[in-house]
Amino acid sequence: MRKFSIILTALLAFTLIASACSNGNSGNGGSKGNNGGNNNGGTNTENTSEPPAQEDITQIKATISIYYPTPDLVEARALEDDKIRRFNEVFPNVEVVKSDWQYNPNEIGIKMAANEAPTLFNTYATEGKFLAEKGWAADITEMFNSYEFKDQMNPILQDLFTIDGKIYGIAQRGYPTGVVVNKKLLEDKNVELPPFNWTWEQMLQTAQAVSEPNAGISGIAPMGKGNEAGWNWTNFLFTAGGDIQEVNDGKVTAIFNSEAGLKALKYYHRLKWEANAIPQDWALGWGDAVGAFAQGRTSMVIAGPDGPVDQALNQGGLNPEDILVYPIPAYEQGGKHYGVLGGDFLVINPNATQDEQKIAFYYATFDYFSDNGLESLERNIQERVNDNKYFVPAVLNYYKADSEYGQKETELFNKYDNVYQYAQETLELIDGKPESQYNTQDFYGTMTNVIQEVFSSENVNMQDQLNVAEQFVQEKFYDTIEP
Repeated sequence: MRKFSIILTALLAFTLIASACSNGNSGNGGSKGNNGGNNNGGTNTENTSEPPAQEDITQIKATISIYYPTPDLVEARALEDDKIRRFNEVFPNVEVVKSDWQYNPNEIGIKMAANEAPTLFNTYATEGKFLAEKGWAADITEMFNSYEFKDQMNPILQDLFTIDGKIYGIAQRGYPTGVVVNKKLLEDKNVELPPFNWTWEQMLQTAQAVSEPNAGISGIAPMGKGNEAGWNWTNFLFTAGGDIQEVNDGKVTAIFNSEAGLKALKYYHRLKWEANAIPQDWALGWGDAVGAFAQGRTSMVIAGPDGPVDQALNQGGLNPEDILVYPIPAYEQGGKHYGVLGGDFLVINPNATQDEQKIAFYYATFDYFSDNGLESLERNIQERVNDNKYFVPAVLNYYKADSEYGQKETELFNKYDNVYQYAQETLELIDGKPESQYNTQDFYGTMTNVIQEVFSSENVNMQDQLNVAEQFVQEKFYDTIEP
């Protein structure tokens, strides 16, 4: 791969954009007046004036607000601060404002209406179609198609924000949801590690064997409140062979009230009432469940792997050899290890000016495929060595894993003992299934109510719960979608 400075990359990309936007009447290359096709009866129409200078994108004066990591993500903030410093060296007239707003689907409409949403904000994989249809994500198709490295972006992630042929977001990192296992806790309790190619039954048996309710230790901590609960459960819907919805001729139909859906719900019921393997206080959100894992109060948590691993290593005091990442277990031996495919994306505010949108795009991709980005990452890893901290990579990144840049980053990771390495068996087995594009967060929230009923009442009628949930999702959300 050729090495370009970030300034050259910026100028090249936006030169292409400027060319693409030309209407052919300026007298520059491509104008009919210069190719002999129309000379007005022999009159010399060649434009001999100097062509206008191309815009120097680095000299634009603008203020952009950006997504800034939460205070608990100290190392991530350090990386962002370094990026801002280096970005301002190239774009000296841009003020970068750190936004403390974290994306929330229940707040984004209010933020947009009040013109308070950041210029560049972080969101997750389910939101592409929602934001595009609401007009809350800028159409960046032209900028993206002029981006030099667009063909090296990871299509598994980037395609999630390609809606009806238009591009509305920039992939950052992603994951198929997996299961993070406290290997040390299992060994301390003399519980045999399950195979990576495990099944639902093996997960249940392992969780039951580790669970010690009187000591406040659970075998597994499935999330039980917020939309996270429905999200966790959907992994089992997928591995049982089910799905959330189907779309035919623009009509969206709920299909989770199925044999697979009932199997997944019964499995949750078994974890609670047969195995007694979940926390007594099971109403845990993402932070609660991941915190319980980091503190050694549960042996397993279901999530995008890098988050729980990072907290366990850097806040919980565990060592890399104490933690294993597994794929979601298959329903039965030989089945698929589907995990809900999720990730982090950056979206540009459509209310921003054209200059602000251009700058936001360049800020988002500033370190992409860049040796400067690798150097910054290496400095961050080295600082973590000095602080006895670990770096945990994402399972999936914005670039293709087999790209030259991907190989460079892998070589960098292999240089340091404080970079967490995922087991090769997991990387070979783990499989991602994209979230549905219509009202997925609403579906998750609805299923959270069902899951809470299952965890609250041993005698709950699970089929009735699914019936009611599917009817609600269909009538409240899917029937309102116009084909």
